[in-house]
Amino acid sequence: MGLEKEKMETSVIMDEDEFNRSIEPILGKKTNVYSEVPDRDPKDINPHLKVGFEDIIAEPISTHSFDRIWIGSHAVFELVKYIFYRILTTFLAIPMAFIAGIVFGILSCIHIWVVMPVIQGCMMTLPSIHVIWTSLMDMFIGPFFYSIGRCLSSINIKTVQN
Repeated sequence: MGLEKEKMETSVIMDEDEFNRSIEPILGKKTNVYSEVPDRDPKDINPHLKVGFEDIIAEPISTHSFDRIWIGSHAVFELVKYIFYRILTTFLAIPMAFIAGIVFGILSCIHIWVVMPVIQGCMMTLPSIHVIWTSLMDMFIGPFFYSIGRCLSSINIKTVQN
């Protein structure tokens, strides 16, 4: 747990061959991972059914604005996300935080000024209530059940089997 004053030295020991090998890239040239898609119309019988990417996007071959479309759509998405975040924060989070603060303040006030004084009052009167309850039990309830027990002890029940 104390302050360490000694400095430890760290070193890497490499062999000459390893150092020369490490200059070369670790991954070699990329091999073709995917195989060529087989030509499903080798005799070019149905050239009118072949649909290219340009046909779907509906842009001429000369203009390829696909990169700009993605850049623009991503920028618009980020802008809309930022604006909606600000709107939701303004209209939902700030009023909810304000309401939660008011509710917490009211509950704290009730706890401090109502609940705790009632509990403290009960705790202060508990010893005297205990003395009164004990004397009531000794004066009324104890003798009453003692006399009922004496009366009921004289009753005998016998069962007869035929």
